[in-house]
Amino acid sequence: MLEFSGQGARLAFVDEPAVGFDRGEPILLIHGFASNHAVNWFFPQWVKTLTEDGRRVIALDNRGHGRSQKFYAPADYAIPKMAEDCRRLLDYLDIENADVMGYSMGARIAAFLAKVHPDRARSIVLGGLGHHLINGAGLPLGIADAMEAPSAADLTDPMQLLFRSFAEATGSDLKAMAACIRGIRQHLSEDEARRIDVPVLVAVGTRDEVAGDPHRLAALFPAGEALEIPGRDHNRAVGDPVYKNGVLRFLAQRP
Repeated sequence: MLEFSGQGARLAFVDEPAVGFDRGEPILLIHGFASNHAVNWFFPQWVKTLTEDGRRVIALDNRGHGRSQKFYAPADYAIPKMAEDCRRLLDYLDIENADVMGYSMGARIAAFLAKVHPDRARSIVLGGLGHHLINGAGLPLGIADAMEAPSAADLTDPMQLLFRSFAEATGSDLKAMAACIRGIRQHLSEDEARRIDVPVLVAVGTRDEVAGDPHRLAALFPAGEALEIPGRDHNRAVGDPVYKNGVLRFLAQRP
C-alpha cells in the first residue's frame, strides 16, 4: 500500500492501473463504515472488474479505518473532513477529476465531495445510500454504543450485533469506530442535492433497510438515475453482478 498525509492524517491507499492500458480513466473508490479498501473493493472483485474495463482504480482506507491513522474524537470524522481527504488524495496523485464511487458511508462522502468540489467528480455512484442522504444522518447512534459494549455477546439488537460483528471481522479499532459513528452525522439538503450537476447513479438493494429510497434520491439530481439490486440487503449488495453491470453501463454512457 501507498501513503500520503493531509489535514494531519496519515492515509493509506492503492493505485491500480487499468489492464492493458498505461493508466486508464481514474475512478476513486470510497468504502463504508468499519470496512476498508480490501473488504469493500478487492474481495468482491470490484478492482478486477474496473481495471479490466480499462479504468485506473484508486481506493483509500478512510481515516480511522484499515491501515490509515486512527482518531478518537467524533469531530475528526465529520463527513466534510473525510471528503477533503479524498480531494487531497486526488491532488496528491495529480488527478484533475475522476469518477467517484462510494458505498454507504463512502457514498455520503462522495456526495459531499461532489457538492464542495463539483469540478473534481466527473460522475458519482452512490451505493447503499438512498434518500437517507437527505433525511437521515447515517447509521443509528446505537451502533456507537455497540462498538463500546464489552462483547458482541452482550448485544440483543440485530443491527447493533450486525455492525459490531462486522467491525470485529474486519479487525477495526472499535474505539475509533464509535467516534466515527458519532462524527458522521451530516446530510445534504434537497437543494444541495439538486445542485450536484454531474451524472449520478443511486444503487441500493431491494432488501436494504439502512439506505432509504433510491428513486426518491435519484429524482433530486439533474442527471440522476436509480438502480435496484434485487434481493440484496445492505451488506450483501456490494458484490452483486446487477450492481457491477449497472455501474459499468453507467460509466460507459456518461459524457
